[in-house]
Amino acid sequence: MNDRKHKLSMGKGGLLMYSFWAGLLLFMLLLYVNPFHLEPKACRVVAVAALMITWWITEAIPMPAVALIPLVLFPLLGIATISETAAPYANEVIFLFMGGFLIGLGIEKWNLHKRIALNIVRVTGTSGNRIVLGFILATGFLSMWLSNTATTMMMFPIALSVITVVKAGGLTEKNVANFSLAIMLSIAYASNFGGMATLVGTPPNVAYASFINKKYGTDISFASWLAVCFPIALLLLFSLYLVMVKWLYPNHISEDARMQGIIRDELTQLGPMRPPEKRVLAVFMLTAMLWITRDLINKLGWFRLDDNMVAVFGALLLFILPARANEQGKERILDWKDTGSMAWGILLLFGGGITLANAMERAGLITMLGNWIAGFSGSNLLLIVLVVTMLSIFMSEVMSNIAQVIVLAPVVSGIADALGINPFLVGVPMTLAASAASMMPMGTPPNAIVFASGHIQIRQMIKVGFVMNLISILLIVLFSYFVLPVFMNL
Repeated sequence: MNDRKHKLSMGKGGLLMYSFWAGLLLFMLLLYVNPFHLEPKACRVVAVAALMITWWITEAIPMPAVALIPLVLFPLLGIATISETAAPYANEVIFLFMGGFLIGLGIEKWNLHKRIALNIVRVTGTSGNRIVLGFILATGFLSMWLSNTATTMMMFPIALSVITVVKAGGLTEKNVANFSLAIMLSIAYASNFGGMATLVGTPPNVAYASFINKKYGTDISFASWLAVCFPIALLLLFSLYLVMVKWLYPNHISEDARMQGIIRDELTQLGPMRPPEKRVLAVFMLTAMLWITRDLINKLGWFRLDDNMVAVFGALLLFILPARANEQGKERILDWKDTGSMAWGILLLFGGGITLANAMERAGLITMLGNWIAGFSGSNLLLIVLVVTMLSIFMSEVMSNIAQVIVLAPVVSGIADALGINPFLVGVPMTLAASAASMMPMGTPPNAIVFASGHIQIRQMIKVGFVMNLISILLIVLFSYFVLPVFMNL
C-alpha cells in the first residue's frame, strides 16, 4: 500500500514538473514568436496570461503564488509600472471577502455553525429522506456565509456518524448504500449550490463583482445578488433532494429513534448557547441586516454604506467585543492568532486576477477576443447565455472555479460589449455555473472531500453530477434570461 502511495506521489510530482516547464515553454513561444501577430505590448501580455493560466489550470505551483507573477513580469516587460501593477491587490472588493472570511472564522471558532446544522436536521426529521433533506438545507444555509470547503468539513463527520447508525439497523445493503451515497453527495453539492446565493458565499462571486466594479464602475449590491441568486440556489437544493432520494437513489428508510438520539447527543454535548456564540450570532445578524438594507439606509442620507465597509465593520466587531461579559477584555471573540487559518491566498488570487484582466483590457485583447467570439455566436441572446453557461460549468469540472472566473469574466464582458448587451446577462450565469461542477472529484474541494469517504464510486458521481449539471444549466439560463433583467434593472 505504501509503495502504491509512493508511486502515485511520484507520478503526480512528475506531472506537476511537466506542467511547470510547459507553462514556461508556452510563455517563451508567445513572447518571442508572436504567432498571433499582435502589437508588441499585447504580445507580452498574452505571454504572461498564458503562463499564469497554464499554471492555474495545472496547479504547477500554488495558485496564490501564480497570482504574484504580474508583480515581477509586468514591470520587467514594460507592461505596467510596479505601482499600477500592485494597486489591484488592494481592490476594495477584496475587503468584502476578507470581512466575510473573518465572520466565518468567528462562527466556526465558537461552534455556532454546528449548532445551526444540528438543529436544522433535528427539525426536518429522521427518516432517510428527511435526514438527507436536513443535511441539504443545513449545508446550503451555512455555505451561504462560510466557505464551501469549511462547510463540508464540518458536516462530514456528522454525516459519517449517522451512516454508522443506519448500518447497524439491520436494513438491506442496497438501502444503506443508497442512503450513504445520497447523504455524502448532498453535502458536497449543497455546499456548492448554497454558496451561489450570496455575494460572499464563494470566491467566484466576489471575483466577478470585483471585475465588474473595476471595469464598469458598477456596484453589485449584496441585496441585488441575493434577490437573483437565492431563488436559483434554493431550487438547485430542492432539485438535488428530488434527484437523490426520489429518482436515482431512493433509500426507503423510515423514522428511527436512534438517529434522533445521535442528533440529541450532539446537541447535548454542545450544551446551552454560550455567551460567545450569542455574540457571534448577533454580529452575524447585524452584518447580514446591514448588507440587505444598505440601499434603504443610504436613501436616508445620513451616511453612505457599501458592502465592503459593512463586511469590515462586522469583522472589527469580533475583534472588539469580549467573548464573555465581565472579562475586562481578556479574551475577544476573535484574536489575531485565529486568522492563521484564514484563506489569505484567495485574496492574493483576486489581486492577481484583477491585475491580469486590467492589462488585457488596456492592451485591447479583451475587445478583440469578444469581437471574435461574437462573430460566431450571432445575436440570439438566449443561445449566447446557454453556450456561456455550458462552457463554464464543464470547464469547472477540471479547473479551479475562481481561476476560471478570473479568466472568463473579461472574455464574456468583451462578448457583451461587442453585441451591445448588458454584461450581467452573460457574466452572472458564467459565474454561477462555475460553482455548479458536480461530475468529478476534482471539480470542487467538497466533491473531493466526500469522494474520499469511500461511499462513492466515480461512476456514481459522474451519473448524479451529469444530471445536476443539466438541471443547473437549465435553471441558471432561465433565471438569467427572464429574472435577472428584472432584479438588476437591465
